[in-house]
Amino acid sequence: MLISLHLPKTAGTSFLGLLEAVYGDGLLRDYGDRPINRSVAARRLRALGGCLRHALPPARVRAAQCIHGHFLPLKYALLPARDGRRFIVWLRDPVERLASHYHYWYRSYNPRDAGRLHRQVVEERWSLERFCLGSELRNMYSAFLWGFPLSRFDFVGITEHYEADIRYFSEQFLAGARPPVAPQNMNAEQGQDSRSPYIQDAAFRSEVEAWHARDMALYRQALALRDRRCG
Repeated sequence: MLISLHLPKTAGTSFLGLLEAVYGDGLLRDYGDRPINRSVAARRLRALGGCLRHALPPARVRAAQCIHGHFLPLKYALLPARDGRRFIVWLRDPVERLASHYHYWYRSYNPRDAGRLHRQVVEERWSLERFCLGSELRNMYSAFLWGFPLSRFDFVGITEHYEADIRYFSEQFLAGARPPVAPQNMNAEQGQDSRSPYIQDAAFRSEVEAWHARDMALYRQALALRDRRCG
């Protein structure tokens, strides 16, 4: 069983398209937890409760071949699987991920289904600086990976190397299956060139990196894991 953590704005929607093509009805989408819109205590309690519940999982979870969505991976840490469990995650430069998230929330805003924090950001007209340097989204990677270190993942992809890493993932985990999947949820103003950063002001970038130091350390760890994987 593959358990795929979708961290927001790390190509998770494009990756979902690949998983849908490969697994079909065997794919379980888990987007109900909405960790970003919960307090630290609430999301941790929800993850712990899910971890205990999934030690004896419901039938729909037992039947799944792949689970993908926004959740703390601790939720599935005790999930029994006949053929084992493999955890998957993609990471992106934290500064660029934050800026991408900010612009996406403004582009996609729908007050009828937006989460609490999403509504607050848009309705209070947060600036990019307020979004990146506020406490609400500080060290988001670390928040999702609470109780579940990066070393426990069987595959850590890097969004900036999406094409190469998706080829490796498909060869190693999907027996070479690689249906064409177009990038989704992209900012049309930025285009498809990931070499064009959202944040080009060096001083501001340094300030954001310092504020999200724990996530920067996780990203560097992910890059080192990729270096070892690539030889």
